[in-house]
Amino acid sequence: MSIRARLLLSYILMSFLPLILLAVTVYIVLNAFVGDFIGRYNLDFSHNNNPFKTILAQEKEVFTDMKLQASTNPDQLLLEPLLLEGWDSKLKEMNMAIVLLKNNQTVYASTSLDKAEVVKAFDHDEITGSFVDFFFISNGYTFQYNDLSEGSFYIVTDIGPLSEFIGKYFVISVLLLVFILLLTNGALTYFVFRSTVTPLKALRRAVDQIKQGNLEFAVNFKKDEIGGLFQAFEEMREQLKHSIGIQQQYEENRKELISNISHDLKTPIASIKGYVEGILDGVADNPDKMDKYIRTIYAKTKDMDRLINELFMLSKLDMGKIPFYFEKVDIIEFLEDCTEEMQFILNEKAITLTLELSTNEPVMITGDREKLKRAISNILDNAVKYMDKEWGTIRIRVDEESEWVKLLFEDNGQGMQQDELPYIFERFYRSDLSRNSETGGSGLGLAIVKQIIEEHGGEVQAASEIGVSTSITIRLRKVRGHE
Repeated sequence: MSIRARLLLSYILMSFLPLILLAVTVYIVLNAFVGDFIGRYNLDFSHNNNPFKTILAQEKEVFTDMKLQASTNPDQLLLEPLLLEGWDSKLKEMNMAIVLLKNNQTVYASTSLDKAEVVKAFDHDEITGSFVDFFFISNGYTFQYNDLSEGSFYIVTDIGPLSEFIGKYFVISVLLLVFILLLTNGALTYFVFRSTVTPLKALRRAVDQIKQGNLEFAVNFKKDEIGGLFQAFEEMREQLKHSIGIQQQYEENRKELISNISHDLKTPIASIKGYVEGILDGVADNPDKMDKYIRTIYAKTKDMDRLINELFMLSKLDMGKIPFYFEKVDIIEFLEDCTEEMQFILNEKAITLTLELSTNEPVMITGDREKLKRAISNILDNAVKYMDKEWGTIRIRVDEESEWVKLLFEDNGQGMQQDELPYIFERFYRSDLSRNSETGGSGLGLAIVKQIIEEHGGEVQAASEIGVSTSITIRLRKVRGHE
């Protein structure tokens, strides 16, 4: 047996043996007092009898008789001592007594009230408290005698046995109290050590693990006060682990972002550099070739300018530095204006744009007109870039869904694989892995769409079938009538 086990066993024996002795001692002391108490007050517990109820009933009976007599013929209380002696004899069996006063002077006191200080207290109107020496005033009544003098009577209970008990068993009581305090202190020390110090040591080990960077070290806890601390620690560890994971993901995204920006800027810059060198070297030796070189350089700079603008906007959206000016917008009227504006440009590209409405009534939303127009423009631009049909079509359909309005943008372009759909709203994602800017955009257009729609409290989804079509669905919350 280990030393720790021996110490624990010794402590258990030292704890429980005094408890047994204490219980025996308390039983003997209480038994002596209870026996004395029962004998003094003639308590009868036989046959499931409730002696306290009997005492209260007898006292109430005497008090009622005396009150009736004092109310109807109070002078009889003075003229017929036998009345008081009769009631006194009934109360004496229950260790109670009577005090009768006239003009605050004692005119009758039970023979059991042989203590001069009790009579003196009643004579000098010092019965302001509940206790008068060893007597407890359990009931009282004030009335007037026939000569209009003030009268009163009191029923008092002798609590002398309690005083005698305190005097008789005072030393024992003090020793028992000290013993119980020592025993309780020992038990509390043990349980505090077991339920507090030991768990805190486990918590310290967990803290050391976190200091060393190990966020996988979990601690087990029970559902108690210390367990609440452990639960809070576990929640902190999980949040810290989650935060570090997000931070690492942000770092990976940042590296990927820099890599993508570098790639997308390097390609047009290299092209511009090549054409400028051609001009400087005299390769563009005629007006047609010079015009071609200049136009190519201009197109590349426009691509760079568009990419930088989109990066700038996306960055400000992330940091919340682009203000949104929300107002009530009739989405039907808004889409009609947008399609009318873009129809001419799309017709030049042999693409037909149609707007299908499920209702001609106004459908109100809360939105920023400029930002919503940017989102719609990006969706349409994306559809144009990936259009591979000789005659393209883009269909915008508006439907109402309970508290939402659904905008469906569907084209008959080249479509995409199903495994690509979860990524098309990510920054710089292109289905063309070569990242050729001639066959695709910057990869930021749909990311900006998602940011704008989410700022409006809406959601955006995509569906596609390769070689058939691609659809973008936007849901925006409608304005209720009272808003």
